Amino acid sequence: MKNVDIAVRKNEAISRGVGMTTQVYADRAENSEIWDVEGRRYIDFAAGIAVVNTGHRHPKVIEAVKNQIDRFTHTCHQVVPYENYVALAERLNAAVPGNFAKKTIFATTGAEAVENAIKIARAATGRSAVVAFTGAFHGRTFMGMALTGKVVPYKVGFGAMMSDVFHVPFPVDLHGITVDMALDVLDKLFKADVDPKRVAAIIIEPVQGEGGFYEVPRVLMKALRQLCDDHGILLIADEVQTGFARTGKLFAMEHYDVVADLTTMAKGLAGGFPLSAVTGRAELMDAPGPGGLGGTYAGNPIGIAASHAVLDVIEEEQLCDRANLLGNRLKQRLESLREGVPQIVDIRGPGFMVAVEFNHPGTEKPNADFANAVRLKALEKGLILLTCGVYGNVIRFLSPITVQDGVFQEGLDIIEASMRECAAEAK
Repeated sequence: MKNVDIAVRKNEAISRGVGMTTQVYADRAENSEIWDVEGRRYIDFAAGIAVVNTGHRHPKVIEAVKNQIDRFTHTCHQVVPYENYVALAERLNAAVPGNFAKKTIFATTGAEAVENAIKIARAATGRSAVVAFTGAFHGRTFMGMALTGKVVPYKVGFGAMMSDVFHVPFPVDLHGITVDMALDVLDKLFKADVDPKRVAAIIIEPVQGEGGFYEVPRVLMKALRQLCDDHGILLIADEVQTGFARTGKLFAMEHYDVVADLTTMAKGLAGGFPLSAVTGRAELMDAPGPGGLGGTYAGNPIGIAASHAVLDVIEEEQLCDRANLLGNRLKQRLESLREGVPQIVDIRGPGFMVAVEFNHPGTEKPNADFANAVRLKALEKGLILLTCGVYGNVIRFLSPITVQDGVFQEGLDIIEASMRECAAEAK
């Protein structure tokens, strides 16, 4: 079986709307490595987009899933509930930042978690408007698209978005947008377009994912919390990509001295099995009436079992500490390349949520071509990387946090070789 043969079949059978980063068709995977159908090995620095933080097929996760499969696979929690759903909610209620009573609901995808957070916010406040940020990514459903602050490829061709969604510039000093500028636009928004007393929520990623791995400045997060308190607005932290040890904390909001009212999560929550959740203040979570939340597959017992194992692994293997260690090593290697790779304009990210941004040398013009060239060069050498950013000029590094030391070193060597070769070719 050949990758190219499957690709031909894929083009005939699957909508082109399902974009693909590589034409590497997986056959098997273990921890931080993937083997394709032709038997070639790849080092995985994508982790299914920050999903398998605990690695592909972590033994404890697989064991938990097998044990659950031997018991039952689906009843629909709204029909015949199960205890491990309750137990996982209790664990998340205790783990999510915030010294107040919390409750949790489960869904299947990150977009569903965001949709449900907006539903809860509207039900709890009796308001409809929502404020999000440019560069944000919150999903591909209609509310998710409306909240997402990037047109291509997420909104193109899909017509009118959901109403009552407003965007504020996300502060990125590198792109000339300061915190003061963002807050000034928000103030003007409240004066010119929407009464803050009609705003149900402000939603923000503590570190933008698709937007380019930009961290929310502490002063902005504090200002948003104050604005929300002043106007009775709820603060929603979208931790779909940042959650579960990726930033060196279980949740990225632990890096701030303020807490969100509602937190969305998915991706790393269940180690590769579909599961998402919303955790928030108990009184807010109880605002929707019975039946207003949930779904046929919401909180599937297999995903729930996997998530319990993921939380155990994060604690037992001290993955938050390891994320900080690996992230520091990666950033040090990237910093050592600045002189030989003049396209590098910024290296950033908390914990092991690291990115490098490229411009045309000596200019402020984003260099998406260089980022893609590095990605393709690394792929040729057996390393899977992802790009991101509003301008497509950022490479993000999302290796499993459980990556073996030797494999991680091999990945770093490929990154350096790929970037140096692309820089030499660009001269």
